[in-house]
Amino acid sequence: MKQKKSELPRKPRVPVHSAPLAHEVRIIGGQWKRTKLAVADRPGLRPTPDRVRETLFNWLGQDLTGWRCIDAFAGTGAIGFEAASRGAKEVTLVEQDSALVAQLKRIQTQLQASATQIVRGDGVAALKHQDPASMDAVFIDPPFDSVLFEPAIQAAGRAVALDGFVYLEAPVLWTDAQLEPMGLKVHRHLKAGAVHAHLLKRLS
Repeated sequence: MKQKKSELPRKPRVPVHSAPLAHEVRIIGGQWKRTKLAVADRPGLRPTPDRVRETLFNWLGQDLTGWRCIDAFAGTGAIGFEAASRGAKEVTLVEQDSALVAQLKRIQTQLQASATQIVRGDGVAALKHQDPASMDAVFIDPPFDSVLFEPAIQAAGRAVALDGFVYLEAPVLWTDAQLEPMGLKVHRHLKAGAVHAHLLKRLS
């Protein structure tokens, strides 16, 4: 005897997006303008939004020819490769996650980005190893749920040149009162959704 259609066992429903989805990040300006880069899908990875990145490089003046930069929590590499695209002579991208490091190296090869150096390691430690006042731009974007902000900002304040810039991306606004003990002050600030983007300068 045949079962009625309604009595047939139902197949388990499979979520439409059961497999990880790849991200893409777009370089906004410079020699690789409009280049789309595939980015590994990793838990907690939060690429800097295009709008925020565009604002950052407007703040920095678009042309970074000859600059020395370090992207201490590189993640997708969007900021570091953007800096190289805009003429920076030396960009160090530091990342701990081995899968992301592999992806950054693939992008480096794809772009033939000879000015970039990919380093697997701890971002705060990498900043501490820089010569004092040696960097024109320091980019720090730790995981929002981490306790790395204070040590990263402290180390960035030591590494950045007297006339250089520290970019800080955080879930909260950092005030001048909080930054003063680290020798830094807020030069520019933007809030975009949950992101607070700061451009910091050294205290004169």
